[in-house]
Amino acid sequence: MADSRHKKDWQTRLRNAVWPRMGIRRYLTYLQKRVLRLTASPHAIAAGVASGAAVSVFPLIGVHFFLGFILAFVTRGNMLAAAIGTAWGNPITFPLFFSLSFQFGSSIRAALFPDDQATIMRHADTTALSGGLFSLDLGAILPLFQTMMIGALPIALFCWIFFYVIVRGLVSGFQTARKARLERRRARQGQTSPRNAVRG
Repeated sequence: MADSRHKKDWQTRLRNAVWPRMGIRRYLTYLQKRVLRLTASPHAIAAGVASGAAVSVFPLIGVHFFLGFILAFVTRGNMLAAAIGTAWGNPITFPLFFSLSFQFGSSIRAALFPDDQATIMRHADTTALSGGLFSLDLGAILPLFQTMMIGALPIALFCWIFFYVIVRGLVSGFQTARKARLERRRARQGQTSPRNAVRG
């Protein structure tokens, strides 16, 4: 009974990691609200989210949080926002990131080093890529890893700029609207207070 319950809990956690229980749309809405309600400047929040999203495209699963914190620190971003930004890297998007980084990396290495092994690897298909990644042979993994790290650099730069611009605009608009609401609320309270004082 205990083993069955433990197995079920493990399967539930795995399923939630791949596909959140609340659904993708509600999960994204939840993350958006978390970001907008952070107490920090628009730059800090945007730089934090952008940093977390940028490092998530690298084939370094397991250290994205740490790398996101470092990049957020360098760009003066918010650490919590960086942690939220790493959600950009997940089991759904990783295959796309790995494929794109491999293709970009192969093209870059082939252009810079025509005689390099990447020229041959550039024509590898998805099966060969996945086979190399899950191989126990370091000689097969290392060239793939190097190629993907190189290819991930331009993708990470694009992600950082994209998320920074989008998030900063959203946060600036949200904070401006919230400030206006608070000022209107204070104004209404200021108008009602003298009346109450006179009545008293």
